[in-house]
Amino acid sequence: MNQLAFVFGLLGNVISFMVFLAPIPTFYTIFKKKSTEGFQSVPYVVGLFSAQLWIYYAFLKPETTLLITINTVGCFVQSAYICFYLFFATKNARIQTVKLILLLNVVGFGLIIVLTHFWANDSNRDDIVGWICLVFSLCVFVAPLGVVRQVIRTKSVEYMPFLLSFFLTLSAVMWFFYGLLRKDYNIAIPNVLGFLFGVIQMVLYVMYKNPKKVVQEKKQKLPEIETQIIVIDENKLPELREQIIDVVKLGGAAVGIIPVRIDNVILGAEKTCSPV
Repeated sequence: MNQLAFVFGLLGNVISFMVFLAPIPTFYTIFKKKSTEGFQSVPYVVGLFSAQLWIYYAFLKPETTLLITINTVGCFVQSAYICFYLFFATKNARIQTVKLILLLNVVGFGLIIVLTHFWANDSNRDDIVGWICLVFSLCVFVAPLGVVRQVIRTKSVEYMPFLLSFFLTLSAVMWFFYGLLRKDYNIAIPNVLGFLFGVIQMVLYVMYKNPKKVVQEKKQKLPEIETQIIVIDENKLPELREQIIDVVKLGGAAVGIIPVRIDNVILGAEKTCSPV
């Protein structure tokens, strides 16, 4: 059983490393645009905080080398992403990101270490830290929901890389079985939600990956609408007026036609007439 857990943990390390590399196309786009407009730093800041917590948790648990290795790499990669983001971010975005880092990664992480070290017993310290890791792992998976909302609103997947969603889903599967086989539910439980969110993101990507086709279809329908414009011959206008008068006399609502002369052609514009 421990050997099988080691296999899933090793696969989790490999796939999680691919997850860390998945945002590279995003940052390449930022580099080309020389701007972070449309992109957020929250997933990377939260990801760094989660990696810090898992390293702390791993030091409290026996035989958790695989957790230490991948989260150490995660800390390094997420820090590199944040530095890159700060370099190209606007002044306001840069200030907000720095505030979030200080609040979460410095003050928040420091308080967790101090409080659990001095107030928690040695016997239950790992359980307390494990629950904290569980909660913030959920936050890591929830963080991209802002991008999901943006995809639904704009019907564009420009800011939701498919590779990131795909590798997040695979990683969630591997770490779920790793935690399940080790009977460490602090690891297994959040990856259930991670799998579900990953599937949702991939489904949205398939739905909105070709927004141009929708625009083209709408443009193709415009000529059909234009052909429905009513052209009225001047010779038939007296007959139409007589019909309108007859309907109004009956006391009902009628649709009157106001003639508009454009180059000797009279176009019919609809106007609702209320009962007299």
